[in-house]
Amino acid sequence: MKAPTLRHWFLVHKWTSLVSTLFLLLICVTGLPLIFREEISDWLDTSQPYAQVAPGTPTQPIETVLASARRHDPDQIVVSAFVDDDAPRIVIGMAPSWPAYNQDPRIAHFLKFDVHTGILLRDSTAFSGARGGFLPLMLHVHTDLFTGLPGNLFMGLMSLFLAAAILSGIVLYRPFMMRLPFGTLRRDRGTRMAWLDLHNLLGIVLAAWMGVVGLTGTLNELSTPLFAVWQASDVQAMLRAWRGRPPVAAADRTSLDAAFRAAQAALPDRRVISAIFPGSRMGTPYHYVIWTKGNTPLTARLFTPVLVDARTGRVTAIVPMPWYLRALEISRPLHFGDYGAMPLKIIWAMLDLGTIMVLISGLILWVGKHRLPAQPRLRALRRIPDDKTTTATG
Repeated sequence: MKAPTLRHWFLVHKWTSLVSTLFLLLICVTGLPLIFREEISDWLDTSQPYAQVAPGTPTQPIETVLASARRHDPDQIVVSAFVDDDAPRIVIGMAPSWPAYNQDPRIAHFLKFDVHTGILLRDSTAFSGARGGFLPLMLHVHTDLFTGLPGNLFMGLMSLFLAAAILSGIVLYRPFMMRLPFGTLRRDRGTRMAWLDLHNLLGIVLAAWMGVVGLTGTLNELSTPLFAVWQASDVQAMLRAWRGRPPVAAADRTSLDAAFRAAQAALPDRRVISAIFPGSRMGTPYHYVIWTKGNTPLTARLFTPVLVDARTGRVTAIVPMPWYLRALEISRPLHFGDYGAMPLKIIWAMLDLGTIMVLISGLILWVGKHRLPAQPRLRALRRIPDDKTTTATG
């Protein structure tokens, strides 16, 4: 098979960039506030402040908080509980019923309690997956364009187009720029040439970062089908022994505190952070699904679920996540740059702004080129070499 020439690489770069640029620009713009989502969420939070307590003050039992949640919403069921290790709060998820929640998790809402006093700080009608609010709006536009799985797959496809554009741009960079000092902006040759040099410079400088973010973005977009594959295979195989048994009624369940203690004893080197109650489509009718994470900066991004029998409070199974879900877990902090505190977030934001400039300069070059008369455009295309000639693309 004949090796691709520079003309072929140019056409790949042209069309992959053209197809993906507008969508990638949308992704970059919406991704910028998501880098600082924790800070923005705290800034927009209108709930009561946390109690000021002395170090070592004991926390409220989770069952006490659950009782308060049920008194607050007696017609609702508890679907989840989250014990935050970054803030002194416990977040309880509530929903009208399991059938309604499993059909559409967005109908749930949350109650936020102070972990030390047990006081209700906020009652929200917009759960973390809901569409209301600034951050959920940015997240949905960034990930699925409000279309669910089809939108996830489409955005993943756009990330693959980005990868093709980056690869072809790297191949084209050296032949077309090798005679110029690195960082040259030829302002004396007109606005278009200056934009071309800026586009090439930012593109080659940011190529590695854009490649990492594009690849991890693709993995993130595949999270829904990947989790579905895991649940349909490994999880269902593990639950065969419980098939045919009646679901555990709320009155027959052991306390969530006991389930947390059992999971912590089974994995003493990890931290228990949340629970999904029996009945969720993300779990089983017979178990609490207790989620744990590591205590180090790296393992804190790796989660391990533990199944605890809801009747006896005993650990039934520790569920190792398959390699593709581990890759997904590691890719998320790389994608959002939230594993290095504020300094890394600022760096990620600056790199995101640089990528926006790459996309805008590419659009300017494309629009400017297609405003040229037909004959100059054809002559410009003929100047693109089939070998390592260093003629400029502009």
